Amino acid sequence: MTTRSGREEPRTWALVPLRLMLGLGFALHGLAKLNRGPERFAEILRALAIPHPGMTAWATTLLELGGGLALMLGFAVIPVSVPLGVVMLTALVKVHLPLGFSGVRLLAVTSRGAEFGPVGYELNLLYLVGLLALALGGRSPWSVDRWLRVRRRAAQPAQAAETSTTR
Repeated sequence: MTTRSGREEPRTWALVPLRLMLGLGFALHGLAKLNRGPERFAEILRALAIPHPGMTAWATTLLELGGGLALMLGFAVIPVSVPLGVVMLTALVKVHLPLGFSGVRLLAVTSRGAEFGPVGYELNLLYLVGLLALALGGRSPWSVDRWLRVRRRAAQPAQAAETSTTR
C-alpha cells in the first residue's frame, strides 16, 4: 500500500524481514531434508502414520525448499503460504503438541556445550502466525509479486489504448 505521497506505508515494509526470515527457515529445512535424503524423512513420516510417506516426504522437501525460496523472493506468497501452513500444522499436531509449548528445553550444560531436549510447538505457532501475517499483509516491497503487479498495471493503459485505436 502506498500513501498519498506515493511512499510505501511502514507496515508493508515490516513484512519484508518477516518474509525473508520465514523463507530462509523453510528453505533451509527443505535443503536439510534433501541433503539427508527424503527417504530418511519418509521413515519418520511412516512412523507417524502419515499417508504415502515416500511421496509425502518428497513433496514436503520440495515444498519447503521451493516455497522458502518463493517467500524470500516474494513470489506467489499467498498460494505458497497455504501448503506451508499445512506442513506446519501437521508437524504441530503429529509431533510437537504432546511435548508442550516450549520451543527450547535446556537439559544440561556440559563441557561440550548446551544439551537440549525435545522441542514443543512454540516454533510451529510462530511459523503459522508469520505465514498468516504475510497472507493478510498483501504484496510487500522488494517482491516479485509487487513487481509483477506494477508491470500489469503499466500494461493495462497500453492495452486499452490499442483496443480503442483498433475500433
